[in-house]
Amino acid sequence: METPATVQMLNLQLPTDPRWVNLAEMDLGEILTDHAYCEQKAATSCISLVQGYPDYPELVREVAPIVTEEWGHFRAVLAELDKRGLELGRQRKDEYVNGLMKFLQKGGGRERALLEKLLLCALIEARSCERFRLLSLYCADEDLRQFYHKFMVAEAGHYVLFIELARKYFDREKVDARWKEFLAYEAELLQNLEVRGDRMH
Repeated sequence: METPATVQMLNLQLPTDPRWVNLAEMDLGEILTDHAYCEQKAATSCISLVQGYPDYPELVREVAPIVTEEWGHFRAVLAELDKRGLELGRQRKDEYVNGLMKFLQKGGGRERALLEKLLLCALIEARSCERFRLLSLYCADEDLRQFYHKFMVAEAGHYVLFIELARKYFDREKVDARWKEFLAYEAELLQNLEVRGDRMH
């Protein structure tokens, strides 16, 4: 289902299990609910970056609009739920993101923490982009295919932005080396997570 070229473009080392789209289609209320909360958490993460690093003016300028965009995505998913006569369910534990956060290096001060946060955001956006692409190509519902194509494009832009910010503020070789570690860890994490159709990740 997934092409190696797409995964390589996003630097991901492991493609999504081909069963995932079919599982997601079995209960659209569940996958849309999880998607909505993912967008909400993405907006919150960007707000936290701005609050924590106001002395990084380019970061503030670049990340602030993403807050608005991600919250707009949250509202778009709510509208899609309404259109289908579905309700927003309860937020659920995000094993994928929680697993990634365990990989963040502690210590090293405020600047080191920024690098870790930027790479974490980049990785989540890259995987989201890959998942949205799968839904945009293989979902049986034509309206949902168009719906998710828009999200795919947005997430690709966010992924690139977070990587570029990391490379702006930190030595490129250092960033790239740590990024490879993140990618290797994410592939192992994903391989060990249950394939669930009610989770976006």
